[in-house]
Amino acid sequence: MRILTFILLAATGLGMALPGLYLAALGGSLYYAAAGLLILISAGLILRRRGSGIYLFWAVLLITIIWSIWEVGFDGWALMPRLVYLTVAAFWLLMLAASDKAWRISPGARMAVVAVPALILLIIGAIALSSRVSSAATPAAATASVPGKGEWVHYGNSLGGSRYSDLAQITPANAGRLEEAWTYHSGVKPRGKLSADQLEVTPIMVDGALYGCTGQSAVFSLDPVTGKQLWRYDHKIDPAEAGRGVCRGVSFFRAPEGTAECPTRILLGTVDNKLIALDAKTGQPCRSFGKDGAADLMEGIGEFPAGWINPTSPPAIVRGTAVIGAFIVDNQSTHVPPGVIRGYDAVTGQLKWAFDPGRPDDTRPLAPGQTYTPSTPNSWTVFSGDEELGLVYVPMGNGSPDYYGVNRTPETERFSVAVVALDAQTGTLRWTFQAVHHDLWDYDLAAQPVLVNYPGPDGPVPALIQATKTGQLFVLDRRTGKPLKPVEERPVPQSTIKGERMSKTQPFSVGMPDFSGGRLTERDMWGMTPFDQLYCRIRFRQASYQGIFTPLRAGYSIRTPGELGGIDWGSVSVDERRGIVVVNSNLMPDWDEMITREEADRRQLYARGTARALSAQQHSFKGQAGAMEGTPYAILFRGFLSPLDIPCARPPYGYLTAVDLKTGKSLWQNPLGDASNSGPFGIPLHLPFRLGTPNIGGSIVTAGGVIFIAATQDQHFRAVDVTNGEVVWDIRLPAGGHATPMTYLGKDGQQYVLLAAGGNRTFQTETGDHFIAYRLKN
Repeated sequence: MRILTFILLAATGLGMALPGLYLAALGGSLYYAAAGLLILISAGLILRRRGSGIYLFWAVLLITIIWSIWEVGFDGWALMPRLVYLTVAAFWLLMLAASDKAWRISPGARMAVVAVPALILLIIGAIALSSRVSSAATPAAATASVPGKGEWVHYGNSLGGSRYSDLAQITPANAGRLEEAWTYHSGVKPRGKLSADQLEVTPIMVDGALYGCTGQSAVFSLDPVTGKQLWRYDHKIDPAEAGRGVCRGVSFFRAPEGTAECPTRILLGTVDNKLIALDAKTGQPCRSFGKDGAADLMEGIGEFPAGWINPTSPPAIVRGTAVIGAFIVDNQSTHVPPGVIRGYDAVTGQLKWAFDPGRPDDTRPLAPGQTYTPSTPNSWTVFSGDEELGLVYVPMGNGSPDYYGVNRTPETERFSVAVVALDAQTGTLRWTFQAVHHDLWDYDLAAQPVLVNYPGPDGPVPALIQATKTGQLFVLDRRTGKPLKPVEERPVPQSTIKGERMSKTQPFSVGMPDFSGGRLTERDMWGMTPFDQLYCRIRFRQASYQGIFTPLRAGYSIRTPGELGGIDWGSVSVDERRGIVVVNSNLMPDWDEMITREEADRRQLYARGTARALSAQQHSFKGQAGAMEGTPYAILFRGFLSPLDIPCARPPYGYLTAVDLKTGKSLWQNPLGDASNSGPFGIPLHLPFRLGTPNIGGSIVTAGGVIFIAATQDQHFRAVDVTNGEVVWDIRLPAGGHATPMTYLGKDGQQYVLLAAGGNRTFQTETGDHFIAYRLKN
């Protein structure tokens, strides 16, 4: 046992001292080198049966306790890698001394050996228990609300995307009685590109029927009370020609009186680039729409590899015009499909106008044989609309590639990462507001703009909230695009890439909370043990990092916020009754590596779907890889992770926050999600402690005072009291719930809450094809 102890302590000492010396040489903490050397000395003394070896180890532990509290305070998760391993080693030494009387340990020392680690464990245990996810909470009083029709008409319920329902049957006081009412299986199983991993749909409920879709562009209608399928339309597609297998929703349209065919209809953009219209009552194609029920979205696009473009979000229908964009492949080339936004007559399917960011002043449909401007900014997420103003609000992304901007045109610069207001009838540009200048970080506007009535000094002002991956909430006058909350341009670091013309400043919303997470330091590095934490500290010191908007360089850099944001496509929900904005956000740094074109060619990193890529030897890259053909570089990026595949930055990684719309102050903020589905190498440790996990998906909020949200890596669905953030109901789903829920009133008088649960491999959640409805237990 003594020899084994020596070997373990010597390995510990070497594992801390040698990398610790390297960390110190990089300008990092001296603790690891010093502690490792002392543990090596302790190991040598213990090999000789010297009690001073145990005392020395305890001295190291005491110093570690003081150093740890100095670095991170009493944060239980942050203390874990610093203290738990050494505490376990201390108990091992206690057992060693107790098993051999030759150690000559005094009774007082033996008591101290028992008391000190016990005290440490009590402290850590108390901190961990204090963060345990609540299973019940004191209910808040909710005033009565008169429900409307109880429908959920658009993706975000309102055309403006508020995600608010005036239903009040479910409250914080009774949400604990929620139970499963029914489950519908869409039949979508993981199958190549068409994967159930992409079940991100929010169904709608109109005229007494539910409507939803799958990543394979199948559309179905269900009975809202029983979940029984009323009809299903399976769109026939060629998997070889299919794009990204995502359908976030469908749109309902009530045609003008006198329309003979399909007086009520469902519109959907398909994975093979069609805009189709179906009879809402029967699911049959509306043959008078477009050509035999479909408009061809590939007209004017040009020739590109299969899978480089397709719609993923429902069209916004404003004043009879169905406005639709598309996903476009990221970071493969400087020559990618156009980011054109198009408006179609919702009755005839005829193209009315096209907003081409490369030719923004001419919105007329193209003549036969012409094509739109390639490689312009696109919009793949959900749009919003204002029927009274006749405007559609389009959150734009980037021109490809995301991480290299030398080749961008002035038109690309103008519309990149900007919310664009277009006339729904003509496509004419009304105004733009840019959230990031010359974006080099993939900070496209993923969140649907949310329309609200902002409480101004002279009365309500028609406003728009644009949430961003940079963690900002911009509040704009939706008539003009002018900020209603102050926006400040702040200096940011500058690029060293030849020819790159970074903006010297970037916009920050100073009138609302900042969800970017602040600047990382070496103290924020994390792990499960001192060893992977030390690795992360070294990697942090090796990389270029200057906080938010750190420019990428040839080599390593750290990006905060990472690709998830901030705030991603889940957007925000607004309690219209209480004036509260509900935000689910992420704090997940990314690790970026730019490699030269020569290195990319050597590793056969070519643009996906091209002839060179199809004939090249398959190479695996950790995380994601972008060839960025047409530039001097390629990009490799992934989460900033330790060798154990856990984040290098300390928790929390996700928050749920309530913000007072009028004052811009946070009312409460809590970590969102627990550690039950987290662990090294993707192996769940089933720890029931609140962690704050990465999340993708959105929230809704009701007049009853309840927020409903899934989205998290722990695979849970929660009801939260909007007034204080307390979890009042919590259930584990059979698959990851990476979609935004919805709620409606059934014909039986019951309020239902419905969520699609399809999972996501990136989030290591189980996959499935579930649509699950919940209602109060009678």
